[in-house]
Amino acid sequence: MDAIRHRISARTLTAGEKLPSIRGLAKSMNLSPSTVVEAYDRLAAEGLIRSRPGSGFFVAGSLPLVLADVESRADRAVDPLWVSRQSLDGSSDMLRPGCGWLPADWMPNAAIRRAVRALAKAEDAVLTNYGATRGSLALRGLLARQFAAEGIEAGPDRILLTASGTQAIDLVCRFLLQPGDTVLLDDPCYFNFQALLRVHRVKVVGVPMTRSGPDMASFAQAVETHRPRLYIRNSAVHNPTGASLSPQAAHRILTLAAANDVTIVEDDIFSDFEPEPSPRLAVLDGLARVVRIGSFSKTLSASIRCGYIAAQADWIEGLIDLQVATNFGGPSPIATEIVSSALSDGSYRKHLSTLRSRLAKRRREVGATLEALGIRPWLEPRGGFYLWCRLPDGQDAADMARLALKENVVLAPGNVFSIAQTAPDWMRFNVTQMADPRLASLLQQMLRERTACASMSNAINV
Repeated sequence: MDAIRHRISARTLTAGEKLPSIRGLAKSMNLSPSTVVEAYDRLAAEGLIRSRPGSGFFVAGSLPLVLADVESRADRAVDPLWVSRQSLDGSSDMLRPGCGWLPADWMPNAAIRRAVRALAKAEDAVLTNYGATRGSLALRGLLARQFAAEGIEAGPDRILLTASGTQAIDLVCRFLLQPGDTVLLDDPCYFNFQALLRVHRVKVVGVPMTRSGPDMASFAQAVETHRPRLYIRNSAVHNPTGASLSPQAAHRILTLAAANDVTIVEDDIFSDFEPEPSPRLAVLDGLARVVRIGSFSKTLSASIRCGYIAAQADWIEGLIDLQVATNFGGPSPIATEIVSSALSDGSYRKHLSTLRSRLAKRRREVGATLEALGIRPWLEPRGGFYLWCRLPDGQDAADMARLALKENVVLAPGNVFSIAQTAPDWMRFNVTQMADPRLASLLQQMLRERTACASMSNAINV
């Protein structure tokens, strides 16, 4: 294949020209004819050559020019999509303390491999068919049992599997929102909430976060003033702050939502990172006014995309129609089979227990390293892998992120999380992505250089 590609690229074989016969090429390259047949078949599948029955193989066209992957623009605005694009498109050797996932060697790869091997024995339909509109009954049943253990009585008929957690939020927004509606978000919050809501052309209002949840006075005022349709938030360990909801705040949120006809979307994606469950709005509400969404990207695999929605039974039918219209069916049966098998694997609970202990140790270590640099965490989270930190001396986090990108490092500056843009000197650190000792040195160097520049600028102004 390489030899043929080279000859086409060098124009010694041109469009429409006949390739050497199978026997002739096999003899000249000292190969078996079957090897040449397979090479020709693969090149034909790529569209590089084509077969004419009874005549042989011919060059279909010149070799397309192959360019390196176009990198995400580094000079674009540092907005809610900036961190995602730099993290997702970066090279394999890029350091990613600003990204939102665990390193590959922190994931339950053995369980995933067992699930993939088992998949090879699945029925043909699993490997080839579209997904059922509600998604795998086995996986929905497993989720229903997990919910029941929390105190949520929701059978598989009230659970809809989706292609991802992000798609779950998108479907709920399509179902409940109209352009011009108002949505409340915590400030700071997960930056992709903002990016997604921008697509839906709604008004976004931020509510300042405290260590026990949203500031309740601000929340009550926002509900009264803006009459929001939705309130979307992370439960468990909040992204990016790591805060957990207090019982008092949970009660007040549900009371205000009920009195003002506000639907709550509770993203439960980080729940398995908590050592003990914090208050859940979906549990307290029983899915009457709260929609629970989640996925398995953080604890199982971000490569095997599958999410879910748990909601009122009569809403599920409308959400199914939307999923069929936008995705033609539920998530891939291959994905749901792997997820269901991996979650049912006896080793998965042990994986979670080990993961929580490992994360607790890593949070302490990274927190101490950052403190030594003058970068102070806002709180010590109960779980998860984020530390929300304030930079020293009013340093501009976005400027630091741009400088770090030149060193092949992705950071997550505070204002990408802030609706009101009130976090210019804050940054979110993923503790699992900070094992490389170069990161501490780089942060220290950037802080020193920027402090020196600021001092020089002040001296000149004086």
